[in-house]
Amino acid sequence: MPIRIREIISLLHEHAPLTLAEPWDNVGLLLGDMDREATSILIGLDPTTALGEEAIAVGADTIITHHPLIFKPLTAINTAEPTGRFVELALSHRISVIACHTNLDSAANGVSDALAKAIGLNEVQPLVASPSADNPHQGLGRIGGFPEAVTAASLLRRLGDALQLPALFIVGSLPATISTVALCGGSGSDLAAVAHARGADVYITAEIKHHIARWAEECGFCLIEGTHYGTERHAVSLLADILQAENISRNWNIVIRQTLTEHHPFVLTHIV
Repeated sequence: MPIRIREIISLLHEHAPLTLAEPWDNVGLLLGDMDREATSILIGLDPTTALGEEAIAVGADTIITHHPLIFKPLTAINTAEPTGRFVELALSHRISVIACHTNLDSAANGVSDALAKAIGLNEVQPLVASPSADNPHQGLGRIGGFPEAVTAASLLRRLGDALQLPALFIVGSLPATISTVALCGGSGSDLAAVAHARGADVYITAEIKHHIARWAEECGFCLIEGTHYGTERHAVSLLADILQAENISRNWNIVIRQTLTEHHPFVLTHIV
């Protein structure tokens, strides 16, 4: 029996309810037809031309990304520009495009949960509970603890592995031992004060604003800049795991792939 795009979206919203998406966000089907059949899905973090070309190369008829293809209203579709090129590629190859963004951030077992798990945190709970959620595990960011306190060096090794980064920017000084960690995948600079108030030894997030860094420095609070890609890279495997489990249980027989071409947009260059 053919599986329609609307069924894929319904499945995603069971795990990451639409009500959890931030008011400014744009999630769900962004390009395509709800009644179109889905047979092969490619999952990535960003809707780039490279991801579109990868989908064509592997024969995927559906792309699911964490970050939305259309974030702000488009006044024009210029196919000489990145967004226009992606739209042209997807339309010309009848590829449906779906976004699962801030609803996946705030979902139970969402993006920040995946990062918390990757560095070994236990008893994880939302840093900021979702006001519209009945589930206490829904909300932005996460805070949790290690079974036993870890050294600063151990935390950095865990982060290097989880974020796939060779170096990190740190505000303030890392405590000698760390028990409680707060984190937020993506741009979570504005939750730093909440992390501090809740007793975190360190706060890990991305795109830390200058004035927040200065505030943390004055407070003696340690912030770790994990980059947007680094802190959210686990969204790809998270979506793949959700879809593959449902694919098997529902006997859908859809091919589900994670991107093999996506990479960090920043490259660390040593100055000589």
